[in-house]
Amino acid sequence: MRRFAIAMAAALAVVAAPAAVSAAPCKDAKGKFIKCPPPAAAAAPAKKAPCRDAKGKFTKCK
Repeated sequence: MRRFAIAMAAALAVVAAPAAVSAAPCKDAKGKFIKCPPPAAAAAPAKKAPCRDAKGKFTKCK
């Protein structure tokens, strides 16, 4: 029974740890809550988008 309880506690700790880390809110140096910056992978586009002018129409890329 004791081994089962230890195994369950270890499994719960492994499952709960990533959820607690990812749910952590962003704070600045003073400890105030701020809007989290986007992840680095989302900031850079995966492939080049087609060129468009100011009105949104397709143009020839330079």
